[in-house]
Amino acid sequence: MNHHETAVKTDNFRAWFMDKLLMGMDWPDYMRQLITPFNIIAAIILSIGLPLIAIRFIYGLASVTHASQDYPWGIFLGWGLFGGVPLSATGFVLATAYYIFGFKKYKPLVRLAVLAGFLGYLFAVIYLLCDLGRPWRIYYPMIIGFGTASVLFLVAWHVATYLTVQFLEFSPAILEWLQSKRIRKWALSITIAMTIAGIILSTLHQSALGAMFLLAPGKMHPLWYSSYLPVLFLCSSIYAALSMVIVVSTLAARFLKKAADQTFLSNLNPLTLGLGRGASLTMYVYFVLKLISVAHDNNWALLATPYGQWFLLEIVGFVLLPALILSLGVKTGRVGIVRLGAFAGALGIVVNRINVSMVALNWNLPDHLHHIVPPWQEVAIVLAIATIHVLVFRWILMRMPVIREAPEYTDH
Repeated sequence: MNHHETAVKTDNFRAWFMDKLLMGMDWPDYMRQLITPFNIIAAIILSIGLPLIAIRFIYGLASVTHASQDYPWGIFLGWGLFGGVPLSATGFVLATAYYIFGFKKYKPLVRLAVLAGFLGYLFAVIYLLCDLGRPWRIYYPMIIGFGTASVLFLVAWHVATYLTVQFLEFSPAILEWLQSKRIRKWALSITIAMTIAGIILSTLHQSALGAMFLLAPGKMHPLWYSSYLPVLFLCSSIYAALSMVIVVSTLAARFLKKAADQTFLSNLNPLTLGLGRGASLTMYVYFVLKLISVAHDNNWALLATPYGQWFLLEIVGFVLLPALILSLGVKTGRVGIVRLGAFAGALGIVVNRINVSMVALNWNLPDHLHHIVPPWQEVAIVLAIATIHVLVFRWILMRMPVIREAPEYTDH
């Protein structure tokens, strides 16, 4: 191959790559369409949050959090990890329904669910890195720091492995975008195996996150501490996933309609009703399990205390009420009501995980050590990471065949 042919191939690749990156627009047009109210707000959030992230890694956790040896966890983990992981079970739940149990009608939502799960786990790890005093040692629980009997050993290995599994599950969409037909065929051939691996990994690490708190019976408030915690965490992750699929599909159809095809848009309402039915049933199961956990330890008298009132608000206002809203929406066929219940259910998961990891943990510490309200710097960092999460999600949806089918690929 002579120099001229090499130059031509390089120019062709550059043109192809820029066309993919800019979605067929030239630079001036692309830059103009970036000027939107959402992007302006995102830029403001990032201009505050990114310098604070740098400060956190330069000067340590004490520069941005109230964390201490007595009260170690804040919203980096309460929101980002413990709240983010159950909401990211979307890929596990929907891929299982589609590939294993044969609910083929959910095909328009499968890739969206897998992408939501992959990015959710990826950003959960980013939140964890922000919370670790020595983030470069993140691999220690997997290799050095703990033995195989440790719950953290299990969680670390499973989350890391599941990230790889979800990337492989989503890779056909990436390969279709890159027009790599040969590798795509290989990626499709391992989909069932990756789905089965996802089931094994997800069921274990979702419950293991709850099992972590079994190690702190004296530190957690009795209403939240229960031997049922692993089961409660797994059960709640299922309805969290179903609710989150409704949330992300609703937002995608509302704000990214031009990235969706008619198959996605026309099937969204009936599929939402089906997801709402599954979410409400799981919420009822979870609500009953929560009552059983109270009865098992005979903690009924604690419901009359201030912590008990907050516990009742959590299970009634953020579990039972969303379940009833979902049931009403499904029974009457009103998709808007189902979506309202799903948003409330997703919010309820975050409330529960923050309660478990922050409010109920170390509840008997003196008030000056029990820092439930985070400092503004920590909130700004969380907002910045969440904004990047949304921007990456949107970037992928606008370019790759996630909520639309590539015309030349219709066999997935």
